Amino acid sequence: MRRLALDTSSIACTVALQIGDKIFERHEEQARAHTRLLMPMIRAVLEEGETKLSELDAIVLGNGPGSFIGMRIAASVAQGLAHGAGLKIIPVSSLAAVAAEVLAESDADNVAVAQDAHMNEVYFAYFARGDDDSPVLIGDEHLQNQKAIVGLDENGKKRRIAAGFGWQRYPRLMHCNRLFFREESRIIHPRARFLLPLAGNAAAVSPQDIDPAYLRKKVAEKPGLQK
Repeated sequence: MRRLALDTSSIACTVALQIGDKIFERHEEQARAHTRLLMPMIRAVLEEGETKLSELDAIVLGNGPGSFIGMRIAASVAQGLAHGAGLKIIPVSSLAAVAAEVLAESDADNVAVAQDAHMNEVYFAYFARGDDDSPVLIGDEHLQNQKAIVGLDENGKKRRIAAGFGWQRYPRLMHCNRLFFREESRIIHPRARFLLPLAGNAAAVSPQDIDPAYLRKKVAEKPGLQK
């Protein structure tokens, strides 16, 4: 298996190349640096893995939700590379990548991921540990305001972890939900190496069919009230 994964949906610019059991990666967290970092990082992992784009099986794209501009950067680069090399793209949730890393590094059964969506909201998703230890989405990915999260209670607190930058960005969100979590993870941004195993359960699409998970279709619109 030869796959290239990339994600720029957050402050992290992250790339990983999988060749069989080997993974080569680059990961940097710098604000507004994706356009400068992404292509050199891709070239670096391909060179380290002694692989050409044309030799890949597919490109795995961290498809958000996340930063509007960041998502467009990764999607545009993935589309350009895929078109040129005749590859398909496998879109994967960037929130699931965060959950996958938490599950790999902890004994948690459930992970609640929140990423900054601006306008006093977060992109939120709740995951359970699957039979193969991969994250399984419970419900759907959605916009969440700074109130108690519907569906959470104290019964699962001992095995539930909060992750993602959204909890830090909006302390009130954690204040409203603190009783529901055992701890807050240090993992706050997606890492490309954790996109790779998620691609096995996702469908590959043609480059022109990529549809980034914006959730908020109109970036400038005012957030509606949560029911």
